[in-house]
Amino acid sequence: MRKKRILFVINPVSGGKKKTAFNKQVLEVLDLNRFDPTFKVTDHANHAYELAKSAIEEQYDAVIAVGGDGTINEIGSALAGSEVPLGIIPEGSGNGLAYYLGIPMNESAALRRINRFDSMEIDCGKVGDRYFFNMAGIGFDASVSDKFASETFRGPVGYLRTAINVLSKYKPRKYSLKIDGKVYEREAFMVSVANSPQYGNNAYIAPNASINDGLLDVCIVHKFPLYILPMMIFHLFNKTADQSEYVEIIPGKEICIEQEGKAPVHLDGEPMDLGDKIDIKVQSNALKIIC
Repeated sequence: MRKKRILFVINPVSGGKKKTAFNKQVLEVLDLNRFDPTFKVTDHANHAYELAKSAIEEQYDAVIAVGGDGTINEIGSALAGSEVPLGIIPEGSGNGLAYYLGIPMNESAALRRINRFDSMEIDCGKVGDRYFFNMAGIGFDASVSDKFASETFRGPVGYLRTAINVLSKYKPRKYSLKIDGKVYEREAFMVSVANSPQYGNNAYIAPNASINDGLLDVCIVHKFPLYILPMMIFHLFNKTADQSEYVEIIPGKEICIEQEGKAPVHLDGEPMDLGDKIDIKVQSNALKIIC
């Protein structure tokens, strides 16, 4: 039987973790009787996307993202619509999609999942020609992502520090949302569009979201007094955000968000400038993923 050719795409800076011993670990844990691994390291923006596109042309049997949600986004965007599945070794600051899929945070345990080579199809969100697989957002979380992208101190602690710094100056904004034809005018702290339930690190903004229901959950976090913040955090980590009076969740397939003024948007934690109007559609069963 022919060995399956697997490309490991390694983001060397994700999560603030050194990955110098990763290749050796793969050779120790991966079933080399069944799999033939190749390793490539990213060295510039969008490099993971380019490597994954080439992997399709070179007829690899799978591409494994060794990084965080941003690396997963680049590789998933390249593989969407193809028969080549995405695998995940979680090495990011949040690892939202990996947590939801139950992929172990331990490298060896995650590699043993690759050995099983079980896969499923998941939905994705699409904004123009860009994809997201876990979460898109505008408002506070996008501002944090934008600031965090330029920080040198990575990992969950670095992200938390950035979030606190942004919070001290952040002001809610006005948004006009059109969800499956119905218009909502809101002043919001942030608006998250969830394919999976959580941002990462088990912080659940959309507890009932599913990656294979053909829907996206639009989570509107309304303006709230600062003294409520500890309770908001409690809801996030207790999977009860939908029970907060300051959180409104509306499922939909076609979503248009217009913001007042210009501010960053994030797709799977990666900040970008998409203008003041964002059109989002769900694409069902768009990506094969090793789980």
